[in-house]
Formats: sequence, C-alpha cells, structure tokens
Amino acid sequence: MKRLFALGSLATLGIGLLAPLAFAEDAPQYKDYAEFAASQGFALFTAHNLWMMIAAALVFIMHLGFASLESGLTQSKNTVNILFKNTFVICIGLMTYALCGFNLMYPGFAEDSAGWLAFAGFGVEVTDEVASQTSLYSEGYTYWTDFLFQAMFAATAATIVSGAVAERIKLSSFMVFATIFVAVSYPITGSWKWGAGWLDMMETPFYDFAGSTIVHSVGGWGALAGAMLLGPRMGKYMADGRIRPILPSNMPLAAIGVFLLWLGWFGFNGGSVLSGDPNLVSLTLVTTCIAAAAGGLGAMFTSWIILQKPDLSMALNGILAGLVGITAGADQMAAMSATLIGLIAGAIVVGSVLFFDKIKIDDPVGAISVHLVCGIWGTLAVGIFGNLAGGAQLVSQIIGIVAIGIFTFAFAFILFSIIKATMGLRVSPDEESEGLDVGEHGNVAYGSSQMFSPGSTLGMASQRAMRTEPVPRLSTEEA
Repeated sequence: MKRLFALGSLATLGIGLLAPLAFAEDAPQYKDYAEFAASQGFALFTAHNLWMMIAAALVFIMHLGFASLESGLTQSKNTVNILFKNTFVICIGLMTYALCGFNLMYPGFAEDSAGWLAFAGFGVEVTDEVASQTSLYSEGYTYWTDFLFQAMFAATAATIVSGAVAERIKLSSFMVFATIFVAVSYPITGSWKWGAGWLDMMETPFYDFAGSTIVHSVGGWGALAGAMLLGPRMGKYMADGRIRPILPSNMPLAAIGVFLLWLGWFGFNGGSVLSGDPNLVSLTLVTTCIAAAAGGLGAMFTSWIILQKPDLSMALNGILAGLVGITAGADQMAAMSATLIGLIAGAIVVGSVLFFDKIKIDDPVGAISVHLVCGIWGTLAVGIFGNLAGGAQLVSQIIGIVAIGIFTFAFAFILFSIIKATMGLRVSPDEESEGLDVGEHGNVAYGSSQMFSPGSTLGMASQRAMRTEPVPRLSTEEA
C-alpha cells in the first residue's frame, strides 16, 4: 500500500511539473520504444499511464464491493451462489472482452459510416509495437492500459443484473446470459458513443462521461428484463396485496460493499478523464464525492419521512444513486450542481424502490432503482446542469437514453426468454426454499448456521448434494 501511494505521489508530482509541456507539439514519430523512452515527453506519458493503471485497479475493487453488497442484502442461504456469480462475471467479462468485446466496442468506425455496428476482429492483438506502447497510440496511455481499463468496466453490467435476479435464478442460466450479454450487448451500445459511433456523430453529440447510461443503465435494463421474467421470490408478495419484507442477512457486509464501491468510483470516474490531468481529475473526484454524500443524505431523509424510521439500506443505496447520477457528467459539473444531482438521485432511489415493490417487481438489492432509474436521471442531468446544459444537449441525451434502452431491454428480454424456454430460468420451489447454496453448489457459506433434519426431504437432498452421510442421532445417554 505504501508503494502504491508513493507511485501515486510521484505520478502527481510528475504531472504537475511537466504539465506546461503537455501536448505542446504534435507527437513525433518514433523508430523504436528506446527512442520514445529518451524523449522529452516520456516522463509525462509515464505519469498519465500510471494513473490510468491505478484507476483500473480501483475499478477492479468495485467487483468486491458488488459481491459484498449483494451478499449482505440477501439471505445467508444464498451467499455462496451470489459470490460464485460475482466471481464468474469478472472472469468471463475479461475473457470475452479480450476475445471480441474490445474490438466490437472500439471498431474504428469510418467517418462516412452509419456508426451502428462494426467489428475489428477477434482477439487482442498489436499490429504496431511502437505505436501501442507510446504516445502514438494515445497521448495518455498505451494500448494495453486502454484495454485493461475498459475491460474492468465490461463485467459491471452483468454484475448489476446479478443483484436483481438473486435468490431464484438457475446458476447455469445466469452464466449463459451473462456471457452473451457482456460479449455482445454491452460492447455494441458502448460503441455508439465511446467507440465514435452514431451517438457521437450527432450534431450535438450524446454525452456520457463515465457511463451513467452506457454502463449502469445498460445493466439496469438487463436487470429489469430478468426480474420481470423470473417473477418475485416466494412469499415476497401476499395474496391480499401486502408486501412481506425478506430481511438482509448481513448489513455490516452491505455497508462494507458500498464503501468499497465508493472507493472504486475514484477510478471509475477519475480514470475516465483518460489522463492524469491534475485539474480534470481533481474536479471529477470532488464532484463524484459530493454527489455520493448528497445522495446518501437525500435517501436518508426521504426514507425517514416516508417510512417513519431511518433506513440503512436506503441510505446505502442513496450513496450509490448519487454516484451513478454524477457519472455521466462528473467532469462538467460545479460542486453545487453535483450536490443537487446527488440529492435528487437519493430521493429518486427511495421512490423507485417503493414503486417497483408496488408493481411486484422483486429486486432484492435495489439494482434497478440505483442503476437504471438513477442512470437515466444522471444522463438527463448533463443537459440540465453544468457546462453542456441546454435544450439541444438535453434532446441528445434523451435520444441516447431511449436508443440504448430499447436495444438493451429487447436484447436482454429475448435472451432471457430463449434461456427460459430451453434451459429453464428459475430453480425449483424446494431449492429456493432451502437455499441455492445447497441446491446449486452443495455448500453453505456459514458452516454451523444452517442445519437440516436428517429425515426430511430437503435434508436428504442437501446431504446428497454435499456428499455427506446423515449425522446419526444421539441417544439420551450419549448426549
């Protein structure tokens, strides 16, 4: 950790000292890497590239945050299943992004192309070693740093879906969905803006700095499709219309998850500057933090007024709502604008959670409300607040939200429907009742906390799944 801070400090110092030289002249052509290393701009390039790699590491930490939050807000009998899904998502996300996602998202659209779909080929390959490792590729980072940073984003969309369908989806079905969703759907819509596609070609380009729509709403639309097709967890909604709360298993773990996510957002938004520019990075981190804090406060007091009690889960989701809300325009906002965006996001997420419960769409962790609803709000906010505010920008934001929303929801709904018709989407009632840890994994997260009667149907099933013999009953004397 000390080494990490030292590297970060050196990077900041290097950027500050060399900033006046930044991009003062066109990058020269280098015959080899050694020539670039001896050039005047090498130290500045190294500092930018170092910050991008640190940012990538911070975004990676977010996956631990998602895993902790999701397992904390759900029942303990499903913890192994949730952790397995989160482990799978980051692994498959990296592999599919290397196989096809990166070149599908950044295909190099021609200026005269329609900008809807293109593909630069399978695999992560370098055709020009000198360009890929120097400022000829980018003024702030190498080809490999670019891939690594973008790859950290790729799995996030599927992780968002995981939370909304938790506690009742078949593991194999989720794995198939996550693989195709991350490999195909996320890169296509991402290419429309970040890959210089049609949304970026508009007269007033759609703007999404770090992914309120491109990452978070995409995950949210997939989550909504999955939750709708799966239906609610058993016993969640009563026949008379009442809602039966299914209590979280571990609120301390959920809180740890949110603070890990907040930490990771320093890289998520700060790294999206795509350089170590001291002014833009520091502004982005300030607006990000202010929106998160305001979101937490907005959710705290809104839920307190509506529910008559201060609700910790709402406060935690309020922080995430503020973070999602600021992500589209973190580099364009003043501190006051960031505060308003966060406060409104915090209030919105409370109302959204209650609304989805009202219409009986069961989302155990509030992922749809945080990522979809507040992602839409944050994207709209770019046209209302900050440097880009104006009618033309607001129209472009709406076009982007609608286009990406229609494509993603349709893709996810069709994919989930195919999986439902072929593999099945939901576990059996017995498995859901006993818990997916035993039914899907033959394991439990907390060894001594779950006991089953040796003679019961579910108990026998769990013993077979766990490959253990029934524990013999003790006589009174033996006991």
